[in-house]
Amino acid sequence: MKKVFLSCLILAAIVSVFSFTACSKSGKNGEVNLFIWTEYIPDSVIKEFEKETGIKVNMATYSSNEDLLAKVKGSNSGIYDIVVPSDYMVKMMIEENLLEAIDAKSLENFKNIDPAYTNRTFDPGNKFSVPYMAGVAALAVNKSKVSEKITSFSQLFNPKYENSVEVLDDYRAVIGAVAKSLGYSFNTTNDAQLDKIDAAVQALKPNIKLRDSDSPKTAMLNGETIIGYMWNAEIAISIQEKPEEIEIVFPQEGCYLFIDNLAVLKGAKNLENAKKFISFILRPEISKKISEEYPYTNPNKAAVALLPDSYKNNPASNVPSEVFEKGEFIKDIGSKVERYDLIWTKFTK
Repeated sequence: MKKVFLSCLILAAIVSVFSFTACSKSGKNGEVNLFIWTEYIPDSVIKEFEKETGIKVNMATYSSNEDLLAKVKGSNSGIYDIVVPSDYMVKMMIEENLLEAIDAKSLENFKNIDPAYTNRTFDPGNKFSVPYMAGVAALAVNKSKVSEKITSFSQLFNPKYENSVEVLDDYRAVIGAVAKSLGYSFNTTNDAQLDKIDAAVQALKPNIKLRDSDSPKTAMLNGETIIGYMWNAEIAISIQEKPEEIEIVFPQEGCYLFIDNLAVLKGAKNLENAKKFISFILRPEISKKISEEYPYTNPNKAAVALLPDSYKNNPASNVPSEVFEKGEFIKDIGSKVERYDLIWTKFTK
């Protein structure tokens, strides 16, 4: 049975690679291969770029930064052109010589990006990356089913929420939230603190109904869960669909912050097409369309100016500045990542 299972895995991997390659038929002006988070760019934007430029976009998706890194390192050079890593992953990929220097500031439309999101420590001078979307991981609460006022990560441990909480399928986000509930950093490497975090993560397990980073809003909207730790845009959409039931809570301990970025892989076969795609995405009217479908916090100030008040006044989309000031970005934790992996493995068994 083990041999049969292994054979099936190998066959599935071959089919996956073949399918991606088979779809990579060039348009009249070539192609570009995009590797992006699930539910992060509208099909209409892809089609508009293809129609305007004649460049075929081949898209594949992932659910976490670690998934992105593993697949990039495990693939042949040239399989992907554009990737969308978060802040800390940009830094890691630069250090591993995985990204192409594109001098983002020289790209057409880069001027539309709010300076608050540029020249960050993970990529000084934006030599390798262009801000795409930003936001936080926060709590969605079904206030029609949760009687107490939720303000803290620590409340997720309450036994009355057994089998009714969902969390992101992202080990840095979940372990970090537990760390914050104990008064520690999202990025702690202290062994004594990690021991306590390990115990607390396992104590949280009975309350977890599911882990989902792709579309966590689904379980919240269909009533499977009553509290969800999810990306802010997913909460924004949940609020739009059920405004009388769902609300966003920014935990008092501080939120997980992120800036996701467009970047080009080293050895990209379609470098010039990749630059054209990034410049296209930076157009205000195009970036606006992305936020209308996936309402994250948009670093494109020219696009934000075009968005309606319903977006600007929704704290789940246009996250308040004080939340960003209080929150914390994920950092590379070096060899301690192995300890985090062990904690996560126990939690997910």
